[in-house]
Amino acid sequence: MNSSLLEPAMAPPRHATPPQVAFAFAPASVGNVGVGFDLLGHSVAGAGDRAEVRRIDEPVVRIAAIRGCVTELPTDPRANTAGTALLSLREALGLRHGFELTLHKGIALGSGMGGSAASCVAALVAANALLAEPLPREALYAFALDGEAVASGSRHGDNLGSMLLGGLVLATHDRLLRIDVPAAWHCALVHPHVVLETRRARAALAGHYALGEFVAQSSNLALVLAGCWRGDAALVREGLKDVLVEPRRAPLIPHFAKVKQAALDHRALGASISGAGPSVFGWYDNRADAEAASVAMQAAFAEGGLDSDAWVSPVNGPAAALIDSLDVESQP
Repeated sequence: MNSSLLEPAMAPPRHATPPQVAFAFAPASVGNVGVGFDLLGHSVAGAGDRAEVRRIDEPVVRIAAIRGCVTELPTDPRANTAGTALLSLREALGLRHGFELTLHKGIALGSGMGGSAASCVAALVAANALLAEPLPREALYAFALDGEAVASGSRHGDNLGSMLLGGLVLATHDRLLRIDVPAAWHCALVHPHVVLETRRARAALAGHYALGEFVAQSSNLALVLAGCWRGDAALVREGLKDVLVEPRRAPLIPHFAKVKQAALDHRALGASISGAGPSVFGWYDNRADAEAASVAMQAAFAEGGLDSDAWVSPVNGPAAALIDSLDVESQP
Protein backbone atom coordinates (compact mmCIF):
# COMPACT_ATOMS: atom_id res chain seq x y z
CA MET A 1 0.00 0.00 0.00
CA ASN A 2 1.39 3.38 -0.96
CA SER A 3 1.94 5.46 2.16
CA SER A 4 0.17 8.43 0.58
CA LEU A 5 -3.08 6.47 0.38
CA LEU A 6 -4.71 7.07 3.74
CA GLU A 7 -7.91 5.56 5.04
CA PRO A 8 -10.82 8.07 5.02
CA ALA A 9 -10.71 8.34 8.82
CA MET A 10 -7.13 9.54 8.60
CA ALA A 11 -8.09 12.75 6.74
CA PRO A 12 -10.32 14.93 8.99
CA PRO A 13 -12.90 17.27 7.43
CA ARG A 14 -12.36 21.00 7.16
CA HIS A 15 -14.07 23.23 9.72
CA ALA A 16 -15.95 26.42 8.89
CA THR A 17 -15.61 27.33 12.57
CA PRO A 18 -12.88 25.29 14.30
CA PRO A 19 -13.75 23.94 17.75
CA GLN A 20 -12.05 25.46 20.78
CA VAL A 21 -11.19 22.19 22.55
CA ALA A 22 -10.60 18.60 21.50
CA PHE A 23 -9.75 15.32 23.22
CA ALA A 24 -7.78 12.40 21.81
CA PHE A 25 -6.59 8.93 22.81
CA ALA A 26 -3.40 7.27 21.54
CA PRO A 27 -2.86 3.54 22.16
CA ALA A 28 0.21 1.81 23.50
CA SER A 29 2.45 0.02 21.05
CA VAL A 30 5.03 -2.70 20.60
CA GLY A 31 8.11 -0.99 19.22
CA ASN A 32 10.72 -2.73 17.05
CA VAL A 33 8.65 -5.97 16.92
CA GLY A 34 11.93 -7.72 17.58
CA VAL A 35 13.44 -7.59 14.10
CA GLY A 36 12.63 -4.01 13.03
CA PHE A 37 14.73 -1.84 15.34
CA ASP A 38 13.44 1.78 15.21
CA LEU A 39 11.44 0.88 12.07
CA LEU A 40 8.59 -1.48 12.87
CA GLY A 41 5.81 -1.24 15.44
CA HIS A 42 2.19 -2.14 16.02
CA SER A 43 -0.48 -0.61 18.21
CA VAL A 44 -2.04 -2.39 21.18
CA ALA A 45 -5.67 -2.16 22.24
CA GLY A 46 -6.35 -1.38 25.89
CA ALA A 47 -3.68 0.90 27.33
CA GLY A 48 -2.93 4.42 26.17
CA ASP A 49 -2.55 8.13 26.85
CA ARG A 50 -5.21 10.83 26.56
CA ALA A 51 -4.85 14.51 25.80
CA GLU A 52 -7.03 17.58 26.05
CA VAL A 53 -5.92 20.46 23.83
CA ARG A 54 -7.55 23.87 24.05
CA ARG A 55 -7.09 26.65 21.52
CA ILE A 56 -5.86 29.88 23.15
CA ASP A 57 -5.31 33.36 21.73
CA GLU A 58 -1.78 33.67 23.10
CA PRO A 59 0.73 32.33 20.52
CA VAL A 60 2.38 29.84 22.89
CA VAL A 61 2.11 26.24 24.05
CA ARG A 62 1.24 25.75 27.71
CA ILE A 63 1.00 22.50 29.68
CA ALA A 64 -1.75 22.99 32.23
CA ALA A 65 -1.57 19.62 34.00
CA ILE A 66 -0.24 16.08 33.80
CA ARG A 67 -2.35 13.42 35.48
CA GLY A 68 -2.71 9.65 35.54
CA CYS A 69 -0.16 6.95 36.29
CA VAL A 70 2.77 9.32 35.62
CA THR A 71 2.72 12.91 36.87
CA GLU A 72 6.38 13.83 37.43
CA LEU A 73 7.04 15.01 33.88
CA PRO A 74 8.30 18.42 32.72
CA THR A 75 5.66 21.10 32.19
CA ASP A 76 8.08 23.21 30.18
CA PRO A 77 6.86 22.42 26.64
CA ARG A 78 10.43 22.39 25.29
CA ALA A 79 11.34 19.60 27.69
CA ASN A 80 8.11 17.64 27.24
CA THR A 81 7.54 15.30 24.30
CA ALA A 82 3.94 16.37 23.66
CA GLY A 83 4.72 20.03 24.24
CA THR A 84 7.60 19.93 21.77
CA ALA A 85 5.39 18.24 19.17
CA LEU A 86 2.82 21.04 19.48
CA LEU A 87 5.54 23.69 19.28
CA SER A 88 6.77 22.07 16.09
CA LEU A 89 3.24 22.04 14.63
CA ARG A 90 2.73 25.73 15.47
CA GLU A 91 6.02 26.77 13.94
CA ALA A 92 5.60 24.74 10.75
CA LEU A 93 2.09 26.06 10.09
CA GLY A 94 2.81 29.61 11.22
CA LEU A 95 -0.20 29.59 13.53
CA ARG A 96 -1.17 32.83 15.23
CA HIS A 97 -2.97 31.07 18.05
CA GLY A 98 -1.57 28.73 20.67
CA PHE A 99 -2.50 25.55 22.54
CA GLU A 100 -3.07 24.63 26.17
CA LEU A 101 -2.47 20.96 26.89
CA THR A 102 -3.62 18.62 29.64
CA LEU A 103 -2.22 15.08 29.57
CA HIS A 104 -3.64 12.01 31.24
CA LYS A 105 -1.00 9.30 31.25
CA GLY A 106 -2.16 5.71 31.00
CA ILE A 107 1.19 4.18 30.02
CA ALA A 108 3.82 3.69 32.69
CA LEU A 109 7.15 5.47 32.40
CA GLY A 110 9.99 3.34 31.01
CA SER A 111 7.65 0.47 30.16
CA GLY A 112 8.64 -0.22 26.55
CA MET A 113 5.06 0.46 25.49
CA GLY A 114 5.57 3.78 23.71
CA GLY A 115 4.48 6.13 26.48
CA SER A 116 6.38 9.17 25.20
CA ALA A 117 5.12 8.54 21.67
CA ALA A 118 1.53 8.17 22.84
CA SER A 119 1.65 11.58 24.53
CA CYS A 120 2.95 13.18 21.32
CA VAL A 121 0.35 11.53 19.12
CA ALA A 122 -2.62 12.16 21.40
CA ALA A 123 -1.68 15.85 21.69
CA LEU A 124 -1.18 16.23 17.93
CA VAL A 125 -4.42 14.47 16.98
CA ALA A 126 -6.36 16.70 19.38
CA ALA A 127 -4.60 19.89 18.21
CA ASN A 128 -5.10 18.92 14.57
CA ALA A 129 -8.86 18.80 15.15
CA LEU A 130 -8.73 22.49 16.16
CA LEU A 131 -7.30 23.62 12.83
CA ALA A 132 -9.49 25.16 10.14
CA GLU A 133 -7.96 22.70 7.69
CA PRO A 134 -6.87 19.60 9.65
CA LEU A 135 -3.89 17.73 8.24
CA PRO A 136 -3.89 14.07 7.17
CA ARG A 137 -2.34 11.74 9.73
CA GLU A 138 0.93 11.28 7.83
CA ALA A 139 1.52 15.02 7.93
CA LEU A 140 1.63 14.85 11.74
CA TYR A 141 4.49 12.37 11.68
CA ALA A 142 7.36 14.88 11.44
CA PHE A 143 6.03 16.86 14.41
CA ALA A 144 5.70 13.67 16.44
CA LEU A 145 9.31 12.77 15.60
CA ASP A 146 10.41 16.12 17.00
CA GLY A 147 8.63 15.29 20.24
CA GLU A 148 9.91 11.73 20.50
CA ALA A 149 13.48 12.97 20.18
CA VAL A 150 13.10 14.78 23.49
CA ALA A 151 12.56 11.50 25.32
CA SER A 152 15.00 9.19 23.59
CA GLY A 153 17.53 11.48 21.97
CA SER A 154 16.77 10.18 18.48
CA ARG A 155 14.07 10.56 15.82
CA HIS A 156 12.62 7.08 15.46
CA GLY A 157 9.04 6.35 14.46
CA ASP A 158 8.40 2.69 15.22
CA ASN A 159 5.92 3.60 17.97
CA LEU A 160 4.62 6.79 16.39
CA GLY A 161 3.67 5.28 13.05
CA SER A 162 1.56 2.51 14.50
CA MET A 163 -0.27 4.97 16.76
CA LEU A 164 -0.99 7.39 13.92
CA LEU A 165 -2.22 4.83 11.40
CA GLY A 166 -3.10 1.84 13.58
CA GLY A 167 -1.97 -1.75 13.19
CA LEU A 168 1.49 -2.78 12.02
CA VAL A 169 3.46 0.07 10.44
CA LEU A 170 6.89 0.35 8.84
CA ALA A 171 8.21 3.81 9.74
CA THR A 172 11.24 5.32 8.02
CA HIS A 173 12.41 8.90 8.58
CA ASP A 174 10.14 10.16 5.79
CA ARG A 175 7.43 7.58 5.23
CA LEU A 176 4.80 5.47 6.99
CA LEU A 177 3.64 2.24 5.42
CA ARG A 178 0.84 0.25 7.03
CA ILE A 179 1.24 -3.51 6.67
CA ASP A 180 -1.94 -5.56 6.79
CA VAL A 181 -1.87 -8.80 8.75
CA PRO A 182 -4.62 -11.41 9.21
CA ALA A 183 -7.33 -10.33 11.63
CA ALA A 184 -6.87 -13.52 13.64
CA TRP A 185 -3.28 -12.72 14.60
CA HIS A 186 -2.93 -11.46 18.18
CA CYS A 187 -0.24 -10.18 20.50
CA ALA A 188 0.28 -10.94 24.18
CA LEU A 189 2.05 -8.03 25.88
CA VAL A 190 3.21 -8.25 29.50
CA HIS A 191 4.67 -5.34 31.47
CA PRO A 192 6.54 -6.12 34.69
CA HIS A 193 6.42 -3.45 37.38
CA VAL A 194 9.97 -2.25 36.88
CA VAL A 195 11.28 0.80 35.03
CA LEU A 196 13.84 0.63 32.25
CA GLU A 197 14.73 4.06 30.94
CA THR A 198 14.88 4.30 27.16
CA ARG A 199 18.24 6.09 27.19
CA ARG A 200 19.76 3.32 29.33
CA ALA A 201 18.38 0.64 27.02
CA ARG A 202 19.81 2.45 24.00
CA ALA A 203 23.18 2.81 25.71
CA ALA A 204 23.33 -0.98 26.01
CA LEU A 205 23.51 -1.16 22.21
CA ALA A 206 26.84 0.65 21.94
CA GLY A 207 29.75 -1.29 20.51
CA HIS A 208 30.68 -3.28 17.45
CA TYR A 209 28.45 -5.68 15.54
CA ALA A 210 29.49 -8.44 13.18
CA LEU A 211 28.44 -8.13 9.55
CA GLY A 212 26.84 -11.55 9.80
CA GLU A 213 24.53 -10.28 12.55
CA PHE A 214 23.25 -7.54 10.26
CA VAL A 215 22.68 -10.02 7.45
CA ALA A 216 20.80 -12.38 9.76
CA GLN A 217 18.65 -9.58 11.15
CA SER A 218 17.89 -8.26 7.66
CA SER A 219 16.89 -11.75 6.56
CA ASN A 220 14.58 -12.12 9.55
CA LEU A 221 12.95 -8.74 8.98
CA ALA A 222 12.36 -9.63 5.33
CA LEU A 223 10.75 -12.93 6.32
CA VAL A 224 8.44 -11.24 8.82
CA LEU A 225 7.36 -8.56 6.34
CA ALA A 226 6.80 -11.12 3.60
CA GLY A 227 4.88 -13.35 5.98
CA CYS A 228 2.63 -10.47 7.01
CA TRP A 229 1.94 -9.40 3.43
CA ARG A 230 1.11 -12.99 2.46
CA GLY A 231 -0.64 -13.92 5.69
CA ASP A 232 1.84 -16.77 6.04
CA ALA A 233 2.41 -17.58 9.72
CA ALA A 234 5.18 -20.06 8.87
CA LEU A 235 7.31 -17.29 7.33
CA VAL A 236 6.78 -15.08 10.37
CA ARG A 237 7.64 -17.94 12.71
CA GLU A 238 10.90 -18.47 10.82
CA GLY A 239 11.86 -14.79 10.89
CA LEU A 240 10.63 -13.37 14.20
CA LYS A 241 13.98 -13.79 15.96
CA ASP A 242 15.97 -10.74 17.10
CA VAL A 243 19.66 -11.63 16.84
CA LEU A 244 20.94 -8.04 16.94
CA VAL A 245 19.34 -6.07 19.79
CA GLU A 246 17.74 -8.60 22.14
CA PRO A 247 21.03 -10.25 23.21
CA ARG A 248 22.34 -6.87 24.45
CA ARG A 249 19.16 -5.72 26.19
CA ALA A 250 18.01 -9.03 27.69
CA PRO A 251 20.34 -8.73 30.74
CA LEU A 252 18.55 -5.48 31.67
CA ILE A 253 15.19 -7.27 32.05
CA PRO A 254 14.72 -9.47 35.14
CA HIS A 255 13.71 -13.06 34.29
CA PHE A 256 13.50 -12.27 30.57
CA ALA A 257 14.58 -15.74 29.42
CA LYS A 258 11.86 -17.49 31.45
CA VAL A 259 9.17 -15.08 30.31
CA LYS A 260 10.17 -15.41 26.67
CA GLN A 261 10.18 -19.20 26.98
CA ALA A 262 6.69 -19.09 28.49
CA ALA A 263 5.56 -17.14 25.42
CA LEU A 264 7.19 -19.61 23.04
CA ASP A 265 5.75 -22.59 24.90
CA HIS A 266 2.26 -21.46 23.87
CA ARG A 267 2.94 -21.72 20.15
CA ALA A 268 4.15 -18.17 19.61
CA LEU A 269 5.18 -17.12 16.12
CA GLY A 270 7.97 -15.35 17.97
CA ALA A 271 8.61 -13.42 21.18
CA SER A 272 10.98 -10.64 22.20
CA ILE A 273 11.35 -7.31 23.99
CA SER A 274 8.72 -4.65 23.39
CA GLY A 275 10.46 -1.42 22.47
CA ALA A 276 13.30 -0.68 24.87
CA GLY A 277 11.77 -3.02 27.50
CA PRO A 278 11.13 -4.26 30.09
CA SER A 279 7.79 -5.35 28.57
CA VAL A 280 7.83 -8.63 26.64
CA PHE A 281 5.55 -9.59 23.77
CA GLY A 282 4.62 -12.68 21.78
CA TRP A 283 2.77 -13.01 18.48
CA TYR A 284 0.13 -15.71 17.91
CA ASP A 285 -2.04 -16.78 15.01
CA ASN A 286 -5.14 -16.90 17.23
CA ARG A 287 -6.48 -15.11 20.29
CA ALA A 288 -6.84 -18.20 22.50
CA ASP A 289 -3.12 -18.96 22.39
CA ALA A 290 -2.30 -15.31 23.09
CA GLU A 291 -4.54 -15.25 26.13
CA ALA A 292 -3.05 -18.48 27.52
CA ALA A 293 0.44 -17.16 26.88
CA SER A 294 -0.21 -13.88 28.69
CA VAL A 295 -1.15 -15.83 31.84
CA ALA A 296 1.98 -17.97 31.59
CA MET A 297 4.20 -14.95 30.98
CA GLN A 298 2.80 -13.19 34.05
CA ALA A 299 3.37 -16.36 36.06
CA ALA A 300 7.01 -16.40 34.95
CA PHE A 301 7.50 -12.84 36.16
CA ALA A 302 5.69 -13.69 39.41
CA GLU A 303 8.06 -16.60 40.04
CA GLY A 304 10.81 -14.01 40.14
CA GLY A 305 8.85 -11.83 42.53
CA LEU A 306 7.56 -9.29 40.00
CA ASP A 307 3.97 -8.19 39.57
CA SER A 308 2.91 -7.38 36.01
CA ASP A 309 0.08 -6.22 33.78
CA ALA A 310 -0.97 -7.97 30.58
CA TRP A 311 -2.88 -7.09 27.43
CA VAL A 312 -4.07 -9.26 24.57
CA SER A 313 -4.68 -7.33 21.36
CA PRO A 314 -5.03 -7.90 17.64
CA VAL A 315 -1.79 -7.12 15.84
CA ASN A 316 -4.05 -4.90 13.74
CA GLY A 317 -4.53 -2.66 16.76
CA PRO A 318 -6.36 0.68 16.85
CA ALA A 319 -5.16 4.06 15.65
CA ALA A 320 -5.26 7.20 17.75
CA ALA A 321 -8.71 8.75 17.74
CA LEU A 322 -10.71 11.71 18.93
CA ILE A 323 -12.74 11.03 22.08
CA ASP A 324 -15.46 12.86 23.98
CA SER A 325 -13.50 13.70 27.13
CA LEU A 326 -10.54 12.70 29.28
CA ASP A 327 -12.70 10.16 31.11
CA VAL A 328 -11.55 6.56 30.80
CA GLU A 329 -14.97 5.61 29.46
CA SER A 330 -14.40 7.84 26.43
CA GLN A 331 -11.52 5.74 25.13
CA PRO A 332 -12.21 4.08 21.74
